[in-house]
Amino acid sequence: MARNVKKLTLANKLAKRGDVIKPTEIIGRQNRADNVRVSCKTFTQLLIVNTFKSFKDIEDLVGTSGSSNSIYFSPVQTRKQRETIKNINIKSEPLTPTRVAPKRTKNEQQNPVQSKILMGSATVVKCKVVPDAMNSPLRIDRIKRELDTEIKQEPKQEILQNIKKEVDPQEKPHLFLGVEGPHPLWLSHLENIRIMRNRLPAPVDTMGCHRCADPKADAKTQRFQNLVALMLSSQTKDQTTFEAMNRLKERTLTTFSIKGMPVTELENLLHPVSFYKNKAKYLKQTVEILINKYDSDIPDNPKELIALPGVGPKMAHICMAVAWNKVTGIGVDVHVHRLTNRLGWVPQPTKEPEQTRIGLEMWLPHSLWSEVNHLFVGFGQTICTPLKPNCGECLNKDICPSAFKETKAKKSKE
Repeated sequence: MARNVKKLTLANKLAKRGDVIKPTEIIGRQNRADNVRVSCKTFTQLLIVNTFKSFKDIEDLVGTSGSSNSIYFSPVQTRKQRETIKNINIKSEPLTPTRVAPKRTKNEQQNPVQSKILMGSATVVKCKVVPDAMNSPLRIDRIKRELDTEIKQEPKQEILQNIKKEVDPQEKPHLFLGVEGPHPLWLSHLENIRIMRNRLPAPVDTMGCHRCADPKADAKTQRFQNLVALMLSSQTKDQTTFEAMNRLKERTLTTFSIKGMPVTELENLLHPVSFYKNKAKYLKQTVEILINKYDSDIPDNPKELIALPGVGPKMAHICMAVAWNKVTGIGVDVHVHRLTNRLGWVPQPTKEPEQTRIGLEMWLPHSLWSEVNHLFVGFGQTICTPLKPNCGECLNKDICPSAFKETKAKKSKE
């Protein structure tokens, strides 16, 4: 059994010896690093004012007895301990009976990445430092898994359309700089109309004739449905034509279904399309020709298409582009006819759409023929309308020869 030894403080030890320290003078501090200097009458050999600053450990105050071991406890690490720690690598504290390391079982396996070291009553976790985390196998595997999931996901329709535009862009404006049109700024007109069409959708984009055919039908049936939609679209809004086509498709729109349908029933399905009675009669006649002469298909050239009842040049050229994917001419309807004359794209003002078509095809590059109809129809439905055109919203208001003319004419009449 260890003998209980009462640890005495320095003041108690000095009091037993009868050496009482009494300060006789207090010198003011010169700076924060200076300590209070004390001069004593007794015990002057131990506590000298000039050497008081050099005391770092309590051992410096109790070296008079001659013994190397001090019975006083110092909260500050001793000088000998500091010198010993500098020269020796201490892996762990020596274990006392109260500090016994836990026994490891056979099943425990040491982790190569981290290890635990007991430091007295505390447990220190030693981790392995990875030199290059960017090229670690764990990170590479995680990136591969993320990429695989992204590749497996189906791309959205909008992304596909953007990719298509990047791969197959429209012809650059500088290719047409040498083309002389009736208006010197025709190319600027075209570019501005493209920008406005991209900003503002039009009914033709979702309910045009190219959207009326049944995508699940075979190619021959789809071509016939494209022709029917064009025949109904004459002087009719796209929404009205689209709804009539949906009613016809509910009855299975084919050449034989139209042939076997009574005229009155066909008229009821077409109503309220403009001139629906005449168009029902034209459809009946056209179906007979297609079945007998073209095996229920449609002609593959504009001349034979125009020969069909109720089919004009505009319908024929648009049908060739939509059904057969061939550009044979510019499809000029009321919108293209109106905009062409307003912008000054014809040498002289025209009164008929066919005259406008001939005037456009004389100078407009062939690569732009298929774009003009869809571009101008949508623009005429949204901004350059027949009545009260929105010239204030048009990007061509400063370079259009017809800008604000109708508004000024109305104000002058008033």
